Amino acid sequence: MSKVKVLFVCLGNICRSPLAEGIFTQKVIEMGLSDHFEIDSCGTSNYHIGEQPDPRTIKNALKNGVELNHQGRQFTYADFLEFDYILPMDQSNKRDIERLRPGHERAEALMMRYFDPLDKNANVPDPYYDEEKGFQEVFEILYRSCASLLDFLVKKHLN
Repeated sequence: MSKVKVLFVCLGNICRSPLAEGIFTQKVIEMGLSDHFEIDSCGTSNYHIGEQPDPRTIKNALKNGVELNHQGRQFTYADFLEFDYILPMDQSNKRDIERLRPGHERAEALMMRYFDPLDKNANVPDPYYDEEKGFQEVFEILYRSCASLLDFLVKKHLN
Protein backbone atom coordinates (compact mmCIF):
# COMPACT_ATOMS: atom_id res chain seq x y z
CA MET A 1 0.00 0.00 0.00
CA SER A 2 1.34 3.44 -0.86
CA LYS A 3 1.69 6.13 1.76
CA VAL A 4 -0.89 8.86 2.24
CA LYS A 5 0.96 12.09 1.45
CA VAL A 6 -0.11 15.20 3.37
CA LEU A 7 1.12 18.77 2.79
CA PHE A 8 0.37 21.72 5.09
CA VAL A 9 0.56 25.20 3.51
CA CYS A 10 0.77 28.73 4.92
CA LEU A 11 2.32 31.98 3.69
CA GLY A 12 5.94 31.85 4.85
CA ASN A 13 6.32 28.26 6.11
CA ILE A 14 7.72 29.40 9.45
CA CYS A 15 4.65 29.54 11.75
CA ARG A 16 1.44 27.68 10.98
CA SER A 17 2.36 25.03 8.43
CA PRO A 18 5.52 23.70 10.15
CA LEU A 19 3.57 23.62 13.41
CA ALA A 20 0.77 21.63 11.74
CA GLU A 21 3.41 19.32 10.23
CA GLY A 22 4.97 18.78 13.65
CA ILE A 23 1.68 18.15 15.45
CA PHE A 24 0.39 15.81 12.75
CA THR A 25 3.70 13.92 12.64
CA GLN A 26 3.64 13.46 16.40
CA LYS A 27 0.07 12.15 16.30
CA VAL A 28 0.98 9.73 13.50
CA ILE A 29 3.97 8.45 15.50
CA GLU A 30 1.90 8.10 18.68
CA MET A 31 -0.61 5.94 16.79
CA GLY A 32 2.16 3.80 15.28
CA LEU A 33 1.24 4.83 11.74
CA SER A 34 4.55 6.31 10.52
CA ASP A 35 4.82 3.71 7.75
CA HIS A 36 1.53 4.90 6.29
CA PHE A 37 2.14 8.64 5.96
CA GLU A 38 4.49 11.11 4.30
CA ILE A 39 4.15 14.58 5.83
CA ASP A 40 5.58 17.95 4.77
CA SER A 41 4.82 21.65 4.85
CA CYS A 42 5.58 24.65 2.67
CA GLY A 43 4.71 28.29 2.07
CA THR A 44 3.13 30.09 -0.84
CA SER A 45 5.80 32.82 -0.65
CA ASN A 46 9.55 32.60 -1.10
CA TYR A 47 10.30 34.71 1.99
CA HIS A 48 11.82 31.98 4.17
CA ILE A 49 13.20 29.26 1.89
CA GLY A 50 15.76 27.16 3.76
CA GLU A 51 14.99 28.75 7.14
CA GLN A 52 13.97 27.03 10.36
CA PRO A 53 10.52 27.81 11.80
CA ASP A 54 10.07 31.12 13.62
CA PRO A 55 11.72 30.92 17.09
CA ARG A 56 8.37 31.73 18.70
CA THR A 57 6.78 28.80 16.88
CA ILE A 58 9.57 26.48 18.01
CA LYS A 59 9.24 27.72 21.60
CA ASN A 60 5.46 27.27 21.59
CA ALA A 61 5.71 23.80 20.07
CA LEU A 62 8.26 22.68 22.66
CA LYS A 63 6.10 24.12 25.45
CA ASN A 64 3.32 21.86 24.17
CA GLY A 65 5.55 18.79 23.76
CA VAL A 66 6.05 18.96 19.99
CA GLU A 67 9.48 19.07 18.36
CA LEU A 68 9.78 20.76 14.96
CA ASN A 69 12.28 19.66 12.35
CA HIS A 70 11.70 21.56 9.13
CA GLN A 71 13.38 23.88 6.65
CA GLY A 72 11.16 26.30 4.79
CA ARG A 73 10.31 25.70 1.16
CA GLN A 74 7.95 27.21 -1.38
CA PHE A 75 4.87 25.50 -2.79
CA THR A 76 5.14 24.48 -6.46
CA TYR A 77 2.70 23.08 -9.00
CA ALA A 78 4.50 19.72 -8.64
CA ASP A 79 3.07 19.46 -5.11
CA PHE A 80 -0.35 18.88 -6.68
CA LEU A 81 1.09 15.81 -8.41
CA GLU A 82 3.11 14.54 -5.43
CA PHE A 83 0.65 14.87 -2.53
CA ASP A 84 -2.76 13.37 -1.85
CA TYR A 85 -3.95 16.13 0.49
CA ILE A 86 -2.95 19.79 0.54
CA LEU A 87 -4.15 21.74 3.57
CA PRO A 88 -3.91 25.52 3.27
CA MET A 89 -4.23 27.51 6.49
CA ASP A 90 -6.38 30.30 5.08
CA GLN A 91 -8.34 31.44 2.03
CA SER A 92 -5.45 33.55 0.75
CA ASN A 93 -3.12 30.52 0.78
CA LYS A 94 -5.78 28.46 -0.96
CA ARG A 95 -6.20 31.07 -3.72
CA ASP A 96 -2.42 31.21 -4.19
CA ILE A 97 -2.06 27.46 -4.59
CA GLU A 98 -5.13 27.13 -6.82
CA ARG A 99 -3.45 29.51 -9.31
CA LEU A 100 -0.79 26.82 -9.79
CA ARG A 101 -3.19 23.87 -10.16
CA PRO A 102 -2.10 22.03 -13.32
CA GLY A 103 -5.45 20.39 -14.08
CA HIS A 104 -4.28 16.77 -13.88
CA GLU A 105 -3.42 16.75 -10.21
CA ARG A 106 -3.94 13.98 -7.74
CA ALA A 107 -4.12 16.22 -4.66
CA GLU A 108 -7.28 17.25 -2.90
CA ALA A 109 -7.01 20.75 -1.40
CA LEU A 110 -9.02 21.11 1.81
CA MET A 111 -8.93 24.03 4.20
CA MET A 112 -7.15 23.09 7.43
CA ARG A 113 -10.01 24.19 9.62
CA TYR A 114 -12.42 22.04 7.64
CA PHE A 115 -11.24 19.49 10.22
CA ASP A 116 -11.67 21.76 13.26
CA PRO A 117 -14.62 20.46 15.29
CA LEU A 118 -15.17 23.95 16.76
CA ASP A 119 -15.25 26.03 13.55
CA LYS A 120 -15.06 24.37 10.13
CA ASN A 121 -15.36 27.63 8.18
CA ALA A 122 -12.63 29.77 9.74
CA ASN A 123 -9.05 30.47 8.73
CA VAL A 124 -6.11 29.51 10.92
CA PRO A 125 -4.97 32.98 12.05
CA ASP A 126 -1.40 33.97 11.27
CA PRO A 127 0.39 34.60 14.60
CA TYR A 128 3.45 36.23 12.99
CA TYR A 129 2.58 39.74 14.19
CA ASP A 130 1.04 38.51 17.43
CA GLU A 131 2.25 37.80 20.96
CA GLU A 132 2.72 34.43 22.66
CA LYS A 133 -1.05 34.14 23.21
CA GLY A 134 -1.61 34.11 19.44
CA PHE A 135 0.89 31.28 18.97
CA GLN A 136 -0.87 29.25 21.67
CA GLU A 137 -4.26 29.87 20.05
CA VAL A 138 -2.88 28.61 16.72
CA PHE A 139 -1.39 25.57 18.45
CA GLU A 140 -4.78 24.68 19.96
CA ILE A 141 -6.58 25.13 16.61
CA LEU A 142 -4.02 22.97 14.81
CA TYR A 143 -3.98 20.34 17.54
CA ARG A 144 -7.75 19.83 17.26
CA SER A 145 -7.71 19.99 13.48
CA CYS A 146 -4.81 17.54 13.12
CA ALA A 147 -6.55 15.02 15.39
CA SER A 148 -9.70 15.22 13.29
CA LEU A 149 -7.72 15.10 10.03
CA LEU A 150 -5.88 11.98 11.15
CA ASP A 151 -9.16 10.28 12.11
CA PHE A 152 -10.56 11.15 8.67
CA LEU A 153 -7.49 9.81 6.83
CA VAL A 154 -7.31 6.61 8.86
CA LYS A 155 -10.99 5.85 8.16
CA LYS A 156 -10.63 6.70 4.48
CA HIS A 157 -7.31 5.01 3.71
CA LEU A 158 -6.34 2.53 6.43
CA ASN A 159 -9.56 0.66 7.23
